[in-house]
Amino acid sequence: MTEIYANLIGTWCCLNEDENCYIGEHKVSPSQWWEESAAIYSPKTRSEYDSFYQLDYVHIHYKSVDYRINPIFIQVVTK
Repeated sequence: MTEIYANLIGTWCCLNEDENCYIGEHKVSPSQWWEESAAIYSPKTRSEYDSFYQLDYVHIHYKSVDYRINPIFIQVVTK
């Protein structure tokens, strides 16, 4: 079993525990997101330099709250 964890506002959460959780612009489950290449937003060419908006991120909808986090705050655990 593969579990996807994310550090959301300082707390590590298992995203698989929320059946309504989705990740990315295609709004897929955490498991499906991982199985389908784990897409992140990462512009090749930055239209604005020195802008927070141009940083790599992953959109996560977890327990009815939307998060935009850097991919370094995601861990994949296989049991």
